[in-house]
Amino acid sequence: MQLVVARIGRAHGIKGEVTVEVRTDEPELRLAPGAVLTTDPASAGPLTIETGRVHSGRLLLRFEGVRDRNAAEALRNILLIADVDPDERPEEDDEYYDHQLMDLDVVLTDGTEIGRITEISHLPSQDLFIVERPDGTELMIPFVEEIVTEIDLEEQRAVIDPPPGLIDDRAEIVSSRDDGAPQDDDAHRDDDARRDDDA
Repeated sequence: MQLVVARIGRAHGIKGEVTVEVRTDEPELRLAPGAVLTTDPASAGPLTIETGRVHSGRLLLRFEGVRDRNAAEALRNILLIADVDPDERPEEDDEYYDHQLMDLDVVLTDGTEIGRITEISHLPSQDLFIVERPDGTELMIPFVEEIVTEIDLEEQRAVIDPPPGLIDDRAEIVSSRDDGAPQDDDAHRDDDARRDDDA
């Protein structure tokens, strides 16, 4: 399986180094010296990493055969692609590669089907599963232990125990106000805000 692990940025200095936008949780493994990576566009590669170092918080790479700024600048915006064994797992037991989670069925603890994972969104605070329901609507499920109770790769499913309101926005709202529709709209907005705070 091929996965994009980085995008080449601008040239750095005059000796052929480039900045890279890292797109892997394991740069020390995927972007180590000696790694041979295919490219998009394919005509630019394959590229073999000769050296790597961190400078001012950015990863700098130099590739074999790239010796000056002009050659480095010619690589700008090229995607670096690694061949990954589909069965390979991250070192930590509770971590997964995105491709392992894609298309998993999402079910409640009682087995009720909710949908399937179509995308994983990586936010600074947490990761989210984007889940497509059978009716075509989408849900966002925070990938946190309190909600996602089990990932079963053999059964190809993710078991969730969501808090009230996360997957059903029609939760009953108790209010003393008499006007119906506007109160429902306000309550729905408040529910979204609470959902963000809880997540």
